[in-house]
Amino acid sequence: MAVDLHFATGPAGNESDLPAAPVIRVVLADGHALMRRSLRLLLDGEPDIEVIAEAAELASVMRHVQDRRPHVLALELSMPDGSSLEAIGELRERAQATQVVVLTMEDHPGFAQRAFAAGAVGFVAKDLADGELPQAIRAAAAGNEFVSPRVASRLEALRGSLSDEALSPRGIEVLRLLALSKTSVEIARKLHLSARTIAAHRARIRKKLGLVTRAQVVRYAVGHGLIGS
Repeated sequence: MAVDLHFATGPAGNESDLPAAPVIRVVLADGHALMRRSLRLLLDGEPDIEVIAEAAELASVMRHVQDRRPHVLALELSMPDGSSLEAIGELRERAQATQVVVLTMEDHPGFAQRAFAAGAVGFVAKDLADGELPQAIRAAAAGNEFVSPRVASRLEALRGSLSDEALSPRGIEVLRLLALSKTSVEIARKLHLSARTIAAHRARIRKKLGLVTRAQVVRYAVGHGLIGS
């Protein structure tokens, strides 16, 4: 669903002005000061994008998202004080109207799959941010997905192989966490789901994929790029 956008207005009474453009309010989060400054300069040059706050750690991200309610959060994947992927679910829960675009140097489709399963709608290659980040922010604000062309075809192939097994994105994330030896209680806590829901996902994984032992789950997860070998 597209978010409600504010509109920039020109001087009153000037009928020759072009129609006002929607302004997308963005919180920019990156743990590296120089990169954050570079991204800020990039976005400040876009007339329809306004950076309303910056954050260098997840604690500040949480506060800004909850207090400022941006249309889009541009979130670096590797924040210094925790896992951005694990934080996305909580961020989306606290501010459901805020869309999340992930920035990363990782180009493995498994990372993109995990980001989208967690609730992100954009996946941007950090070294190509000049061309990709404004596009991703506009797509997110309109309720659309953006995937860096660098990983798009491989992500599509990964999704195809996973969808053939009739697992939902959330079910795929449950499987990935099981492969990492997480307990049902730990998975429920990480994904903000009930123990009953996790049990249902585990039953579906056994039924659809025939995976019973952890070794089988690990082999499947490695083979589909959900975890490293």
